[in-house]
Amino acid sequence: MALKNRASSVKNRASPVFAILAIFMLCITNTSAQNNPVFACDTDKNPGLKNFTFCDPSLDVKTRVDDLVKRLTLQEKIVNLVDNAGSIDRLGIPKYEWWSEALHGVSYVGPGTHFSGLVPGATSFPQVILTAASFNETLFKTIGKVVSTEARAMYNVGLAGLTYWSPNINIFRDPRWGRGQETPGEDPTLTSKYGAAYVQGLQESDDGDKDRLKVGACCKHYTAYDVDNWKGIDRYHFNAVVTKQDMDDTYQPPFKSCVIDGNVASVMCSYNQVNGKPTCGDPDLLTGVIRGEWKLNGYISSDCDSLDVMFNSQHWEKTPEQIAADALIAGLDLNCGDFLGKHTEAAVKAGLVKELEVDRAVANNFATLMRLGFFDGDPSKHIYGKLGPKDVCTSANQELAREAARQGIVLLKNSPGSLPLSPTAIKSLAVIGPNANVTKTMIGNYEGTPCKYTTLLQGLTASVATVYQAGCTNVGCGTAQVDEAKKVAAAADAVVLVMGSDQSIEAESRDRIDITLPGQQNLLITEVASAAKGPVILVIMSGGGMDIQFAKDDPKITSILWVGFPGEAGGAALADIVFGQYNPSGRLPMSWYPQSYTEKVNMTNMNMRPDPATGYPGRTYRFYKGETVYTFGDGISFSEFTHHLVTAPKLVSVPLEEGHVCKSSACKSIDTVEQTCKNLAFNIHLRVTNSGKMGGSHTVFFFSSPPSVHGAPQKHLLGFQKVNLAPRQQGVVKFHVDVCKDLSLVDEVGTRKVALGQHILHVGNLKHSLNLRI
Repeated sequence: MALKNRASSVKNRASPVFAILAIFMLCITNTSAQNNPVFACDTDKNPGLKNFTFCDPSLDVKTRVDDLVKRLTLQEKIVNLVDNAGSIDRLGIPKYEWWSEALHGVSYVGPGTHFSGLVPGATSFPQVILTAASFNETLFKTIGKVVSTEARAMYNVGLAGLTYWSPNINIFRDPRWGRGQETPGEDPTLTSKYGAAYVQGLQESDDGDKDRLKVGACCKHYTAYDVDNWKGIDRYHFNAVVTKQDMDDTYQPPFKSCVIDGNVASVMCSYNQVNGKPTCGDPDLLTGVIRGEWKLNGYISSDCDSLDVMFNSQHWEKTPEQIAADALIAGLDLNCGDFLGKHTEAAVKAGLVKELEVDRAVANNFATLMRLGFFDGDPSKHIYGKLGPKDVCTSANQELAREAARQGIVLLKNSPGSLPLSPTAIKSLAVIGPNANVTKTMIGNYEGTPCKYTTLLQGLTASVATVYQAGCTNVGCGTAQVDEAKKVAAAADAVVLVMGSDQSIEAESRDRIDITLPGQQNLLITEVASAAKGPVILVIMSGGGMDIQFAKDDPKITSILWVGFPGEAGGAALADIVFGQYNPSGRLPMSWYPQSYTEKVNMTNMNMRPDPATGYPGRTYRFYKGETVYTFGDGISFSEFTHHLVTAPKLVSVPLEEGHVCKSSACKSIDTVEQTCKNLAFNIHLRVTNSGKMGGSHTVFFFSSPPSVHGAPQKHLLGFQKVNLAPRQQGVVKFHVDVCKDLSLVDEVGTRKVALGQHILHVGNLKHSLNLRI
């Protein structure tokens, strides 16, 4: 999506828009801003506006939008095609800034939102990759609700907008991608469920009105976008070559779910090309799929300055007017940047695009603002009008940030007698590492000013006496201070090493070359572990996976935890787990690969499936054939959870109509047509027992390994559930299986099929064979 800070992009591409905004963002101060929200149809100040149909909240959105659009001149329409939308004073419509961000809390990225003395900060939840590790749909939605409440509260005092360009639902296909941290991981099912739930949390109005929006969310970056800047190949010039099969079973499902299940108000097209066409100028991808197939109720936005990229970087057309026409005809409604503002009028006058396309675009934009209540007059008289600074950074919201981090943190290794530590038995705890006492690193990118920070060192120090040694001057760890760290470790009862990365290692416009820990971090870890006399807990703070095979194999390193970028309360959450106040239940949402992967696999190869002819190993746990350090779904607990299959069919017969070709000849698969699929479903019941001594949550995964036809995944996630059990308690987890939805796969030409034959269902840690036949 839009650049984390437009100042950084000035180095990449000289753009006056970016430069001006960079100066703007650097000039944000902590002074109190205006106390009035921006809205149209202020009939209290201008009673004459009551005569306009578009200002009548009792009418339906379409009637109001049609009335507004027909009143506008072409120039008035054009100023509403860009994120910094212009005012139409004669109609009582003020300027509006569309660009705000809320990836994991209200953000100061984007000019639509900023903090002041009135609201100095907002709740900063864990970076998305860690929240996704909770595998908790309820949590995803609850965070969305809190973020939108804080956003509305800030809007009411003139500090924020109503449209937020989040979430990022691209697939974390390659471990080197700098923006993988922003996503829910490598799996299309998890990403789809996260996207839909977070969007619902952000958008759904508390009065149950389906036509209304609390705030407007945006699913990005559409589509097949996951190369930022790798070995000189950047997103502005990259052409993602994607098969129809990979498009339909990997890259598109999260966006489809976001629109259909989440009812998202916006989709943002990406910088890159897909199969030779810029996404923001592709009518098949925009009008054909988003509007035609998925029926988006909202607007399609460009990524920031992506039309400028189409013209100046990709040289897609000979003139800017042709680019403007291509984008509008393709189905783009809003341009982040000023390209449509500058070139649309000339494009219309030259006959390159009809004014009707401009009408459609502004109608979609205005319809979104109407659903947000922007045209309903004074917001203080409406549903969220009483929210204000008191509703931001509440104790409940900050506690949720801590809970989200607790639920996401993944325990990857735990030798007997290591974790949890006893706060009474540990007299001194050595806390070592460049990420032990960092603040901003904890909140990742697309961040806002948090309510407050609890660093990992602060969290641990709240329970026991600690001795802190950074060990490196920063995460780059050019020269590790090994001797000082070993001395501290040797004198302590236990050691916590906090290593990993930050935005200098993995970030927007910064893909990694290596997936090892930076600099001399490995040396520091190994030397400290060898000197320690008690448990050694290695904590990795990072967005992407790391090759830490050496630590996994080292018996002196007794526990390993991954904490992602854990948000403002990361230190408190880690301490809760380390000292046994909370039983870890997070599971990895992405695979961790050995460094050798980076030497064998070209990051720009978008193919998900392996190619034996070239030795290409494929991508993600679904297709990758090769060694991993840890794989998707890995994670352990302080308790042992056992599984027992209660109900599951061994045979399912698929009904076919008379004369079906598969009745007379052998078929490997059948099309998922309505007649075949109707009521073709079954339930699976799994009994889960907490056989440990500590209560806690447990994630139950439901995977399928289909028959080996049509390049099927070796294993793919169908669903997941969390169950919370006290010691010795049992619970039953139920999965409802829709055969054509859940047990189908996409064939080589993008057609959805049900594979006939033996499907292996992985229910929890059990395997169950299911025969699907006609």
